[in-house]
Amino acid sequence: MDAQPALGDRELAVLAFEARSFASPGAKERAVREELDLAPVRYFQLLNALIDDPRALAAAPVTVNRLRRVREAKRQER
Repeated sequence: MDAQPALGDRELAVLAFEARSFASPGAKERAVREELDLAPVRYFQLLNALIDDPRALAAAPVTVNRLRRVREAKRQER
């Protein structure tokens, strides 16, 4: 049984970025483009994949658990 490879630098950067707070969604989108060199859509695609990745949970449990709670709350609103 092979262990999964560790998260890459980009995934770790996305998790660290998501742990920060921003004054507005526009400020966050600008920072995504400038700091991570990603389109906001791609950032959120990566982030959503990380929410279910056990390696991300191990690397940033507070952030991943918060994101899981937010996602579940949104699902229950529908």
